[in-house]
Amino acid sequence: MARKSRQSRPGPDRHAVASGEAELLRDADRDGGWVLMVGGVPQSYVDLADPTYLDFEYIRLMGDVVDCMAPPGTALDAAHIGGAGCTLPRYVAATRPGSRQVVFEPDGELVRLVRERLPVKNVPGLKIRITDGRAGTAALADAADDLLVMDAFAEASMPAELATREFALEAARVLRPGGVYLMNVADGFRLAYARRVVATVRSVFRHTLLLGEPGVLRGRRFGNLIVAASGEALPVGELTRRAAGGIVRTRLMSGDELGGFCGGAAPLRDGEEFEAPVPPPQVFGRS
Repeated sequence: MARKSRQSRPGPDRHAVASGEAELLRDADRDGGWVLMVGGVPQSYVDLADPTYLDFEYIRLMGDVVDCMAPPGTALDAAHIGGAGCTLPRYVAATRPGSRQVVFEPDGELVRLVRERLPVKNVPGLKIRITDGRAGTAALADAADDLLVMDAFAEASMPAELATREFALEAARVLRPGGVYLMNVADGFRLAYARRVVATVRSVFRHTLLLGEPGVLRGRRFGNLIVAASGEALPVGELTRRAAGGIVRTRLMSGDELGGFCGGAAPLRDGEEFEAPVPPPQVFGRS
């Protein structure tokens, strides 16, 4: 889930999918650039000519974490929960040749659309499985992956079952020592949900950091926050430098500062009734 990127609308290109209506919009500024929207919400930006180009701010932050978690060019074994246009898997395949990746996406019609219009057959080492994130992760072996990415949204809302402590424990189970759990969390005013998500992850992983634009981190507007967690130390210094020097200024929280951000928030648990926040209509220009 992200804000709209640059695009043109030469005509409707809409497709019925299980989760609603998907729309493909061509980017007028970049050859090969496409925005995939579902239910009126931008889900992915894909540059078919250059998979290393990351247009959405939150995906660039995720790309920074991937860049810094291992020496350049090192192949990774990765699992991605939430497929859409497979932007980050394409990036990993291009920047880390030899990587083996699997994407879990429950919407079979969306997978079919992506395979037809935003082809992934030429992405080496990538497989897509039509299943939900909990079931897909449960099927993974212990210590199977270096990277587990949680970037799943039902239109603009994160599935509640992927935010709980029980699922974070599953994430820790499938990661190798030093492996990274990477999450995209969307929240807004006062960040009550994001604080609980971070508290949940910190209850499982020894090292956790949070990346986001200052306005979002202060709870002044709705937006995306990136959580990275591992059983071993994360590259906080390098990520802090990248955050400060990026096109969009970003802040990084870790350690005691991140503990203060959580402010005693309780971890989320299976069986608890809660809903992930949904952005106000004006975020995506809807009325």
